[in-house]
Amino acid sequence: MTRHFKVIVVGAGSMGMAAGYYLARQGVKTLLIDAFDPPHDQGSHFGETRIIRHAYGEGREYVPLALRAQELWDELEKKSHLKMFTQSGAMGFGPKGNAPFIDEAIASGKEHNLKVDYLSGAEMKERFPGLHVPDDYNAFYEPNSGFLYSENNIQAYRELAEFHGAELSVNNPVVDIEAFDDSVKVITEKETFTADKLIISGGAWNKKIAAKLDLDLPLVPSRQPVAWFEANEKLFNSNTFPTFMVEVPTGDTRAIYYGFPTFGGCGVKVGRHEYVDAIDPDTMNREFGSDENDEGHIREFLDKFMPEASGKLKKGVICIYTRTPDGHFIIDKHPKHSHISIAAGFAGHGYKFASVVGEILSQLAVSGETEHDISLFKIDRPSLKEASVNK
Repeated sequence: MTRHFKVIVVGAGSMGMAAGYYLARQGVKTLLIDAFDPPHDQGSHFGETRIIRHAYGEGREYVPLALRAQELWDELEKKSHLKMFTQSGAMGFGPKGNAPFIDEAIASGKEHNLKVDYLSGAEMKERFPGLHVPDDYNAFYEPNSGFLYSENNIQAYRELAEFHGAELSVNNPVVDIEAFDDSVKVITEKETFTADKLIISGGAWNKKIAAKLDLDLPLVPSRQPVAWFEANEKLFNSNTFPTFMVEVPTGDTRAIYYGFPTFGGCGVKVGRHEYVDAIDPDTMNREFGSDENDEGHIREFLDKFMPEASGKLKKGVICIYTRTPDGHFIIDKHPKHSHISIAAGFAGHGYKFASVVGEILSQLAVSGETEHDISLFKIDRPSLKEASVNK
């Protein structure tokens, strides 16, 4: 006998697990399906921590969502036995006149009246002695930001979702999905389910999942190395040093590095935003160090800007970014099936929004609309249509 639910969530990672909780909390009969057993090391929540920042270089339109996400993370911590967030502060810096990401973050902070200090490179070095920054760099520091414990977050949402009655079907890949006028059928390796509503939040697998519903989404997964290094604990611990975003000129282009202070002896964690060749998440090489640049680019950055954090490599992992052509998310309903919602393309900056995206997806599933402004994330925006036509 096929079991029926009010809402099925395909992909119970960052966004999906949050949506499952917010649905179950309202008494909605919810099933969460995942190809793995979250939290796990195959998705976008892998790697222990994620930055949450409010002054936003990707666009000032994100700030209200970042602030709401912070409220929800704080609320989650009060409901859970797990640690959700550390308020270490967040900073960013880049060369004056040649750092549009940093300039936009500064502009967003001013437009939304955030608590942010706007500084020169010289002032940043004085405040954080571990930094080696040119004096004329533009910089900012926001004390209310910090980092999230990403795997704890997923575990907390899972425990609370199940407490409120949500069911999970894990280690159970989706084989096919059929959409009808007012329902869906989800066929998995283990069982077939039906539901009134469907949420798709499959991370790097979203393109494959959406294709089952005749959607060709221009999503590009890419391989992303992240590494932890031994550091001067006095200079770089989370009580004295913030998370960071740094924009660095590299010839005719710019690279953006990001990272975290050390806590509990874990070392300073650093990555570089890169959108390189597309990979298949099912066959990607997940061995850190298999490419010489896995450590190389990161080491060069540390040697230049934070030399006392460029100690022995402690650990390296491989994560996945899944990016849209314009770098903005997809959060919308299926263009032909309004009872199906999709959350995709969160690239390297989406995790912090998982709490509020879960809230949005639950609202779309229950009422068909959301109180949040998601107009930037429409599935039929011109940049996505153009990419699909020109691929």
